[in-house]
Amino acid sequence: MAAMLAGCGVATASPPAKSPVPSEPTLINYVDPSMVQGLSTRSLTPEGSKGRRVHATYPAISHAPLLTEKLRETVAESLDRFTRRKVSRGALPRPEFNVDWQLAAASPEVLGVRLRIGQSMGSGWRESRTTVWYDRMSRRALDSPDLLKNGTTLATLAGLVRKELALRGPLVNPSALKPIPAMFDSIGFNPRGDLVVEFDDEQVSLGVTGRVAVAVPSATAAPLLSATGLRARDAAVGTATLTSQEDLLAARGDRPAAHSSKAGGVDCARVRCVALTYEDGPGPETGRLLNILGAHGARATFFALGSNASARPELLRRMRDEGHLVANHSWSHRDLTALPPALLADQLTRAQYVITQAIGQVPTLMRPPYDTADARVTSTARRLGMSVVRWSVDAEDRRDPDPRAIARRTVDRIKPGSIVLMHDVHDATVDATPEILREIAAKGYTFVTVPELYDPHAMEPGRTYDSGTVSDVLKNQSMP
Repeated sequence: MAAMLAGCGVATASPPAKSPVPSEPTLINYVDPSMVQGLSTRSLTPEGSKGRRVHATYPAISHAPLLTEKLRETVAESLDRFTRRKVSRGALPRPEFNVDWQLAAASPEVLGVRLRIGQSMGSGWRESRTTVWYDRMSRRALDSPDLLKNGTTLATLAGLVRKELALRGPLVNPSALKPIPAMFDSIGFNPRGDLVVEFDDEQVSLGVTGRVAVAVPSATAAPLLSATGLRARDAAVGTATLTSQEDLLAARGDRPAAHSSKAGGVDCARVRCVALTYEDGPGPETGRLLNILGAHGARATFFALGSNASARPELLRRMRDEGHLVANHSWSHRDLTALPPALLADQLTRAQYVITQAIGQVPTLMRPPYDTADARVTSTARRLGMSVVRWSVDAEDRRDPDPRAIARRTVDRIKPGSIVLMHDVHDATVDATPEILREIAAKGYTFVTVPELYDPHAMEPGRTYDSGTVSDVLKNQSMP
């Protein structure tokens, strides 16, 4: 079995234990993406998104290019609709668009990817959900309704789901459900094989109800499923449950990652120091970036997104082993100041979980997405034992495809104690890095991780470290 799975792009050490049946039947056990060989992440950045907060990621799977392309098209269509919507100039809070994903199933025969697409135009947050499937046997990328035999079975399923919705109370509107594919674009399975249909916010209910989903018993749903649908169900039943984040973060064997394993020996009060920081990864170019940093003997700080880190934990381990520092950039790049307390904490603790799981160290630094942090954010960071890190030099690499321009801006703005903002998910940024390293080194600078700009043991949880703090530390110091 292990050899067969590896050959089909899924790696596993042994057959997973039978997953427990959740008390809530519409809950789905998701697959650890690091178990799928050839999986990386991609990001979409729109043109003309000024004034809007946009972060959209989806998985790319090397042996399933049709699935990757279908996911890209699905995200791109939603993003295009969002960017076309009119926004009042200066509107607050800023409109936000965010896409994250999970693997609904993975086996030698089928893959399922669930996209969660959220957006706000400044008043309320609305989520839609789409699950895309890939049949390895027929090499087809499919929409969720394709798990059913035909249009007749879709109508039958709609009738079953409508009956269940009628029991949900006055906030749910069963008559809004129509037997059309667009209303059944997110179909999955729970660990016992029940078919789970989930709806977009306000699709069959008032928005205040949150996620609405219906589980149809496996025996009832089985006659409705196509051959691909049966394979998808079997794949979901075999999905293993991951260790809980609470268990991992409470593990006594984990140690704080206050500084990298190769930090020390540099007195930044006497030597010109600069801290290069990269965020939003790990991505497709992160491995190449690590090669470049290693060739120049430079160390950096990586603010990793939990959703991307879960797909490429081996890159986080490589960062640790090569002397870099891994820090927290939230789970899915939401504007933390726009979230209620529970969701704000969830964004940071989920990222802490996967980073800690990967490197065996608990991050002690975090950087808020979009550089937005208020008292609630800093208080949550303090409670989780993290300092808040911003920057003093912005390479402005998000939408600039010219590596030379990125390098020139960065080099021209460097000062002793600078914290440089870059993104390891952009090709141009990685292409610019060799020139940045050469020119800054020629000016006599040493590349260090963020805590080395200070006394690492004196960095305080909940305190914000930025250019002003760096200036205070270096003030009145004579530089060589």
